[in-house]
Amino acid sequence: MTTLGIIGAGHIGSQVARAAVTAGYDVVISNSRGPETLSDLVAELGPKAQAAIPAEAGAAGDVVVVTVPLHALADVPVEPLSGKIVLDTNNYYFERDGHIDALDKGETTSSQMLQEHLPTSKVAKAFNHIRSEDITTDVAPAGTPNRRALATSSDFPEAVEFATKLYDEFGFDTVNVGPLSESWRVERDRPAYVVRQNADELKANLAKANRLP
Repeated sequence: MTTLGIIGAGHIGSQVARAAVTAGYDVVISNSRGPETLSDLVAELGPKAQAAIPAEAGAAGDVVVVTVPLHALADVPVEPLSGKIVLDTNNYYFERDGHIDALDKGETTSSQMLQEHLPTSKVAKAFNHIRSEDITTDVAPAGTPNRRALATSSDFPEAVEFATKLYDEFGFDTVNVGPLSESWRVERDRPAYVVRQNADELKANLAKANRLP
């Protein structure tokens, strides 16, 4: 079974870990404060999960989920993630991250920034436009009418393929936004951001998005 390495154990990271274990994945999860601070979470997750430091989680994962604040992007280990699919859950919040001129001007996206930081990895946007609690609750089997849909985007087809598979295993349909340069369509303050939508509704919301206010 595939192992998911998770770098970041906040609301999203913890919920992805719960969903992954339920779906049968092994999980190695980390945070910036040390494995000992994750003992309660790992005990909850059970024998398929263990805690580690970020570099170890990155090395252990066949696929790695990076779910850290944008201002901590430079701390994401590079070499352990080389050649791997990396799922990026991040959003740009200038109140937290400070203003980043290229993002404010719409010249790049936060996921493109992670891809630049991880030049030998295959980054895909995932889980960035859903409230954390919904990752394990607003789910349904494939084929269920009005099943919730989530977006992904990547410059690598194999990364989109994995994100689509993982979404389906967790209980979501998928809409492919296209390359990372289009991932802004599902970010903060756009119509698709943190609203419940099926695949048709998500496609419509993506089409309505404006790059800049």
